[in-house]
Amino acid sequence: MTKNKKWLYGGLLTLALAAADAHAGVSAREAARLGNDLTPFGSPMAGNEAGTIPPWTGGLTTPPAGYRGSGQHHIDPFPDDQVLFTVDARNMQEHDEHLTDGLRAMLETYPTTFRIPVYQSRRTHAVPDWVAENTRRNAVTAQVVADGAGISGAYGGYPFPILHGSDEDKAYQVIWNHLTRWRGISGTRRASEVAVQRNGDYSLVTSQQEVFFNFYNPEGSEETIDNVIFYYLSFTLSPPRLAGGAILVHETMNQQIDPRNGWGYNAGQRRVRRAPNLGYDSPIAAADNLRTADDTDIFNGALDRYNWRYEGMREIYVPYNNYRIGQQGTPYREILGVSHVNPDLTRWELHRVHVVEATLREGARHIYAKRRFYVDADSWNTLLVDQYDGRGELWRVTFGIAKNYYELPGTWTVLEVFHDLQARRYHVQGLDTEEPNTRIFTDAIPNPREFSPAALRRRSIR
Repeated sequence: MTKNKKWLYGGLLTLALAAADAHAGVSAREAARLGNDLTPFGSPMAGNEAGTIPPWTGGLTTPPAGYRGSGQHHIDPFPDDQVLFTVDARNMQEHDEHLTDGLRAMLETYPTTFRIPVYQSRRTHAVPDWVAENTRRNAVTAQVVADGAGISGAYGGYPFPILHGSDEDKAYQVIWNHLTRWRGISGTRRASEVAVQRNGDYSLVTSQQEVFFNFYNPEGSEETIDNVIFYYLSFTLSPPRLAGGAILVHETMNQQIDPRNGWGYNAGQRRVRRAPNLGYDSPIAAADNLRTADDTDIFNGALDRYNWRYEGMREIYVPYNNYRIGQQGTPYREILGVSHVNPDLTRWELHRVHVVEATLREGARHIYAKRRFYVDADSWNTLLVDQYDGRGELWRVTFGIAKNYYELPGTWTVLEVFHDLQARRYHVQGLDTEEPNTRIFTDAIPNPREFSPAALRRRSIR
């Protein structure tokens, strides 16, 4: 049975129910725009009027010569591209319309070292045909439920390629597209994260990560995935004080029905315990308190502590097609600067982004009083986030440094970088250039039992 047909297994009932709900999705006529004036994932097919953003012509789906397959560090498909211009503290006013508050703050805070090298924009994002087909179906059937706590009527593709409804509705849809975005079926990775101190010192925390994106299980359906978007396992390998610890997460699609399930393994006690606080603004030890639990993956988890508002689409400089910073053999010391990653290894391009603002609800608690998300209109990856403290001051600025993983194909981050402007420190996730492999993707479908608390205990003890 094909992947498209598998979506239909149990899905016809969802389609029938959703058709009766005026808020379930867009009309079939509107959905037919996908693949015509809109890309298969919902962004404008055409370029912008200035010609600085090109039309989408299919994305990057063919690896360059010399690429052997998943796990190999990626070969830059654009080795001859040159920097068009560089935005720095001296000329930032000339580029103000394409900057976020966070980028302005980075330029002002680190005026002699931080800069934005801008290259020609390349719309490389692409998805497999079966994901595009499921996305078209989702456009008609998907709906946000329980005041943003979950979605229904979606499976195997972006839920909301065409935004509709109120500004709050659209904000929920953008964030849920980010949460369920296409990143393959399953994969593994060995990588390190660091908290870089004000003097540039850092210590590596290395882990082995495994993920199964159950939402894209080609042998499943919305009814058979048990409300789980993905299963995630991480085993800490070093340093010795943290080695042996592990976490397991079952990320749910409707968190009102079933909140995120998390477990932790304590190597000293040799016990697996529930981790009910693995969410919201719980601090992450490996990040030296520079990243909260819901900062991970740029944003994850429940939406219920914020009021959400869609602010429209803008053209912004974002970190895109970053192959150089992930090149095998590049020393971490060359990537990690004193106050931020080495800008000479980064690539920024002008792209359309959806802007979503989240404001802390009255009576709710979180260390961030306001968050503003900049979500790539093509891939639905959140690439920039500005986060404000309780005084309304910009506090932390997050970069999702992205590239196209052409073996999928699809776009995901190379590194995730979290800057604390007040502490003048930053945290980086995803360092693997000193490892023999980068992310290894596979179409193999793991048994969910491999991501159970019993499996966590068994594998951790072993």
